[in-house]
Amino acid sequence: MSEKGPLVTQLEQKLNEAFNPATLDVINESHLHAGHQPGFDGQGESHIRIRMTADHFNGMSRVNIHREVNALCADEFEAGLHALAIDVKGTA
Repeated sequence: MSEKGPLVTQLEQKLNEAFNPATLDVINESHLHAGHQPGFDGQGESHIRIRMTADHFNGMSRVNIHREVNALCADEFEAGLHALAIDVKGTA
C-alpha cells in the first residue's frame, strides 16, 4: 500500500516519540489476511507489522521488547487493532 492510513501514521508518531528509532517501518498488512475470517476482506488497518531498530532496546530481551511495544500500542488494540507483528531490535 502506498498511502498511509491514520493508524499507521499514529503508530509511527508514537514509536518515534517513545523510542527515537534509527530505523522504523510501520506496514499495513491487512490485505494479506483477506479471507482468513468470514467476512474479512482485507480492508482497513487491522494487521500491522513494525520493523524498528533503536538504541533504547540495546541489551533487552526479545520478550521485554515485545512487552514495551505492545504496551505502547494498548490504545490501538482497544480501538480494534487485531494483530501486531513486531520485528524490533537494538542497534548494538
